[in-house]
Amino acid sequence: MNPDPMPETELCRLEVDGAIANLTLDRTDAFNALNEQIISEMVEILEWTSHRSVGATGELLSEDGSPNLRALVIRSEGKHFCAGADINMMRDGGGKTPEENREDSERLDKLFHGLWSHPCFTVVCVQGVALGGGAGLVACSDHAIAEPRTRIALSEAKLGISAAVIGPYVYRRIGSAGFRRLAMLASRIGSEEALRVGFVDEVVESVEAMGDAVSDVISEVMTSGPIAVTSAKRMVAELDQREGGDESLRSWTLDLTSKMRGSPEGQEGLSAFLDGRKPAWSQEDREG
Repeated sequence: MNPDPMPETELCRLEVDGAIANLTLDRTDAFNALNEQIISEMVEILEWTSHRSVGATGELLSEDGSPNLRALVIRSEGKHFCAGADINMMRDGGGKTPEENREDSERLDKLFHGLWSHPCFTVVCVQGVALGGGAGLVACSDHAIAEPRTRIALSEAKLGISAAVIGPYVYRRIGSAGFRRLAMLASRIGSEEALRVGFVDEVVESVEAMGDAVSDVISEVMTSGPIAVTSAKRMVAELDQREGGDESLRSWTLDLTSKMRGSPEGQEGLSAFLDGRKPAWSQEDREG
């Protein structure tokens, strides 16, 4: 019996291929809209994969010799990536207490923060629309790939509500003015504009071409030290909320540099470069 089974899910699924985790939304009858169940399932998968990442464990291999995780790819079945938060779930909020509505919002934020802070390098493949919460998932990724039919919208204002839960993550991805404009207009932008404003990082010619694009970016990140990759993400999170003067910030960066340079991974990377060989983390089978 597997002592560490994968989460049991119905509306999304997790597949692990070596050091790559693949999370697929599969609620196609509702265009992968985020209801309470799929949100909870995704949160559980994010937690499960996070705990089994190199960034969290500090080890390339787990105790049973299998690779710990280094990348997480999120896809969706069907025509659209994600139509946002389930409209029925939001409508039901009118009959709930403020405390119950707060719990719903906390569950949704746990999903976005779990993706934003995930130790792995995260890739999102966006086909069709990504509205509201779907746009939030895109904003929380490290690398977003779109196709020509992709349409993204912070659509909450069209429903008379606020894009507040996804706001911090969209703000960090596209900046103050861009977030303000898209949140007020609440209209859909195409893939080229999404690329221009920094909402996505790459536009490929078709949905079918996304597989090659994912392979290319994963192959690239696999040549970087996995703990260094996680450290870069944590450094950005620290910079986003850091207070204090320039002197304090410079001192902190010096401490971080010294720590990473003297770490086992840092020493392996420097030695490999001087020896003209690949570092240990590049010697894994990284098909994915």
